[in-house]
Amino acid sequence: MAVVMAVMAAAAASPAEGARAFFVFGDSLVDNGNNNYLLTSARADMPPYGIDHPSHRPTGRFSNGLNIPDIISEHLGAEPTLPYLSPDLRGAKLLVGANFASAGVGILNDTGIQFQFALPDYVRFLISEYKKILQRLYDMGARRVLVTGTGPLGCAPAERALRGRGGGCAPQVMRAAELFNPQLSRALGEMNARVGRPGAFMAANSFRVHFDFISNPAAFGFATARDACCGQGPNNGLGLCTAMSNLCADRDAYVFWDAYHPTEKANRIIVSQFVRGSLDYVSPLNLSAALEIDAAEEAAAAAARRRRQRAVARLVGDKPHA
Repeated sequence: MAVVMAVMAAAAASPAEGARAFFVFGDSLVDNGNNNYLLTSARADMPPYGIDHPSHRPTGRFSNGLNIPDIISEHLGAEPTLPYLSPDLRGAKLLVGANFASAGVGILNDTGIQFQFALPDYVRFLISEYKKILQRLYDMGARRVLVTGTGPLGCAPAERALRGRGGGCAPQVMRAAELFNPQLSRALGEMNARVGRPGAFMAANSFRVHFDFISNPAAFGFATARDACCGQGPNNGLGLCTAMSNLCADRDAYVFWDAYHPTEKANRIIVSQFVRGSLDYVSPLNLSAALEIDAAEEAAAAAARRRRQRAVARLVGDKPHA
């Protein structure tokens, strides 16, 4: 129901130079190929997935091109993280980070447990479990954790086709998102207060970002936010995106690539708000502000180390020789 993306501290590259690694956790919105290595039907390793990727080949990303972690890596000035199951993830690549996302995963290990709860109670249970996972990340060394709430899932082409009224957004699914997101934001604020570091956990308002271009696609250069570029049936929202599906000619005209996942163009808009957006989109600070604060802290720490080293050198130099 929600995605975690975490920037975590990594081992220093040298005594005087810090290294930062980027770790990704989540579902198909941020999976960059782990499911290629798993026995599952939730895969994006066949055309036309990847049609606009730099390789023009399917990579396991549920997109026509790049996904959200790829674009965040661009903003970090780093190469994209590799899937943690990739045999290429070794040596220096480990210092970049890793992507642990897998299509089909969720907050809970159990499936079907939601049927034991009324929706408001289920949302509270999810939040309580999610907080445990996020705290564990912090305890393991994560110091900047970007947590995206759930988007307006009821407006995805699949939900419009299956549960919407007259092609509109599915109301019950929208209600679930509207209950979940405010509680998640409050929980992250409480966690920041507990660890004593404002911005350790950053709440990214995926619902607001998505809904901006779903409610007014033309303002962002899209022709439609109702239909998927690749699919079949009403809104191109039924079934999988395959080589036999309807495929649009201009992917940049569509908010949705397939029944649930954004196009690369939409992903770029989403990331731009996470990186530079106002408090309406990410709080208590955006990713650019967090990185600036971290750079200043790292520079101050490096200057302090140099002062200590000079002081030690003077003491050693002034010591009488036997």
